Amino acid sequence: MIILGAGGAGLMCAAVAGHRGRSVLVLEQARRPGEKIRISGGGRCNFTNIHASPRHFISRNPHFCKSALAGYTQNDFIALVEKYRIAYHEKTLGQLFCDGSSQQIIDMLLAECDAVAQLELGVRVVAVEKSADRFIVSTERGEHTAQSLVVATGGPSIPKMGASDFAYRIARQFGLAVVPPRPGLVPLTFGQGLLGELKELAGVSVDAVVRCGTVSFAEALLFTHRGLSGPAILQISSYWREGDEVVIDLAPTVDVLGDLKVARRAHPRLEPASVLANHLPRRLAQQIVGRAGTPGRIADSSDRDLDTLMQLVKEWRVTPSGTEGYRTAEVTVGGVDTAALSSKTFEVKAVPGLYFIGECLDVTGHLGGFNFQWAWSSGHAAGRYV
Repeated sequence: MIILGAGGAGLMCAAVAGHRGRSVLVLEQARRPGEKIRISGGGRCNFTNIHASPRHFISRNPHFCKSALAGYTQNDFIALVEKYRIAYHEKTLGQLFCDGSSQQIIDMLLAECDAVAQLELGVRVVAVEKSADRFIVSTERGEHTAQSLVVATGGPSIPKMGASDFAYRIARQFGLAVVPPRPGLVPLTFGQGLLGELKELAGVSVDAVVRCGTVSFAEALLFTHRGLSGPAILQISSYWREGDEVVIDLAPTVDVLGDLKVARRAHPRLEPASVLANHLPRRLAQQIVGRAGTPGRIADSSDRDLDTLMQLVKEWRVTPSGTEGYRTAEVTVGGVDTAALSSKTFEVKAVPGLYFIGECLDVTGHLGGFNFQWAWSSGHAAGRYV
């Protein structure tokens, strides 16, 4: 069997299949395996999440991921990490990171593949074909054939690392549909007008609840020179579509209107910005008051003025102009349509011997280790049957 791609999913699949006695060749165009693993989590790899479940994934078919996630869980991967004595810690919201380096996870996967799989690096695949009962993979170094082919080349996010739409091209070649891909877990950008209003806030961070449609996330938000980032924004970006409005609560645990009215009675000489600064960074408080047009003492603010301030804090409505694109996107939303695959084996129903796993599929996890868990789970599932 041949596996295209030595990322998390490809290496997991190679290890599992190899330990079953399969002859495994892994072809990787990069000069090093596991490049996305290496750079993840600030170099410490957020390798899974203790809360991982199907509800943390986006797909046109939300049921597709269930079998793989149940077949190889976060606890299974944690057990593998502990087997290799890799020290780790939990950060926020169940996210698990290496105490040391993300290279430890790569080395662990390579050790699992050692002696059971052959890995060739720096190999560019130029064509894939199928004869009656074999797949023919042509590379710049020569030709390989196998009865089974696993595509684990990811999506186009972070192109500087060699990411591309190669998996989608193979899928279409064999008649599979591709759910239109777009950048996910990516900062949102603003037009010049709004950027001009908010330019003084670059670098300001605040805990917030960010909503788009019926979906919301409560995490940190960061103002940038291009727009908004931070975990809450990255999360909502996977659901955001061009033209959508994003609603932001900048002080989710605070009764802002109540506080403003109490301050007006008890401290009439205070400026509104000083009251808001009890709950928000001062630069942000001052900017909100400026947009609301309520300078001076709070005693001079009407109920309507205070309501306007409250709305800007609790229901700030903004329509981003776009995202930073695949350049900074952590993942790709969309991909190979799962309707064509078996959710148990990941084999293409109409093309025996052809498998797709990992990020190239229309299954995208939330921020926080879920996408790596999908790599482990989907790679393990295919590895058991390929």
